[in-house]
Amino acid sequence: MQGRVVILGTLSGREAAALMVDGQLEDLLIDTSDTVALAPLAICRGVVDRQMKGQGGVFVRLPNGEKGFLREVKGLRPGQTVVCQVTGGSEAGKAFPVSLRLLFKSRYCIVTPGAPGRNISRRIRDEDIREELSALADATMEGSDMGLIVRSACEGADTTEIAEDIAGMRALAEAVTVDLEGEPELLVDAPTPHEAAWREWADPVPDEVVHGDMEEHGVLEAVEALCQPRVELSGGGHMMIEPTRALIAIDVNTGNDTSPAASLKANIAAARDLPRQLRLRGLGGQLVVDFAPMPKKDRAVLEQQLRGAFKGEAAETSLAGWTPLGNYELQRKRDRIALTSLMEAP
Repeated sequence: MQGRVVILGTLSGREAAALMVDGQLEDLLIDTSDTVALAPLAICRGVVDRQMKGQGGVFVRLPNGEKGFLREVKGLRPGQTVVCQVTGGSEAGKAFPVSLRLLFKSRYCIVTPGAPGRNISRRIRDEDIREELSALADATMEGSDMGLIVRSACEGADTTEIAEDIAGMRALAEAVTVDLEGEPELLVDAPTPHEAAWREWADPVPDEVVHGDMEEHGVLEAVEALCQPRVELSGGGHMMIEPTRALIAIDVNTGNDTSPAASLKANIAAARDLPRQLRLRGLGGQLVVDFAPMPKKDRAVLEQQLRGAFKGEAAETSLAGWTPLGNYELQRKRDRIALTSLMEAP
C-alpha cells in the first residue's frame, strides 16, 4: 500500500484512525472514553485546590471527582475557578496534567486565548497566499485580543470555508473562556479519533481515505508489534523499549553484524525510528537510551540524527544529552494514553 492513506474504523471495539505512509503505520488514534475520564485536549472548568509546596504547582478539582495538576500557579488562590485544558495522559491514581494555556484547534486554525498575534503556518510559502490568509485572519478576528494560527491545510482551501471555521473557533473560545461560574464541568470534550484524523492529517492531503477493517490494511499487525518491547531495525539490529514506573529504558543492539560500523549504523537506525515508536506507543516522560557501544567521536553524528528525527514532532521533546555512564537522556511530553493500557483495557 503505497502513498499516504488514512484508515477510519475500529480497533478492539473502539473508534480508531490510522495513518499509513508507504505501507508503514505512521500515526494511530484510539478512542479512550472507556478507559480514562478525561482525554488529552479536553477543556474543563476546574476549582483550584491546595498548593503543593516544593512541587511547583497546585491541584485542581475537575469534573467527576478527578484531579488535575497545574504548574501555572502565579496569581491563583484556593477556591478560585479556572478554565483549563488537559495536556496529556495520566496513569491510574495520578492527577491529569492541565494548563491554563488553552488551544482551540480545528482543521484550518488554532485560536489561542491569552497569546495574542496572528501567525500563518511556515509551510505555506507562497507570498500571495500568505497575504490573502493574513488579511482574512485579521478581518475574521477583528476586535478580539485572542491569538490565531492559520494552519497549513488552508493552502488551496476555499476562503469562505476558512473564514467560517475561524469564526466558529473564535465564538467557541469566547464562550468557553468566560464560563467561570459553577462547579467543575467538562466544557469541550476531546475530539474523537475520526474527528482528529480529519483535522490533523489534512496536510499533506491523503492519497486515499478508507472506511473499513483495520486488519485488512495491516494496522492490527502493526499494533500487535507495538505492544512488544522488541523493535527490528534496518540493517539487522534491534532495540528494546521497556517502560517502567520511573522512566522508559531503551537498549540498542547490533544483532549479528560484527563490522566496525555496525554500532553506528544500528544507533542511527534507532534514532530515526525512535520518535515514531514513542508516538505510536503513547510513551512519554523521562527516557534513557543505552546505545550500542561506539567511539566518542561518533556521538556528534548520532546527536545530529536525533535532532533531525525529533524536529517535526508535535510532542515537546528535550534532548538532555549524555550521562557520565555513556547513556543518552531525553524527556518527551506525555501527550497520549499508553497504547498497552488501551489494548489491555476490557
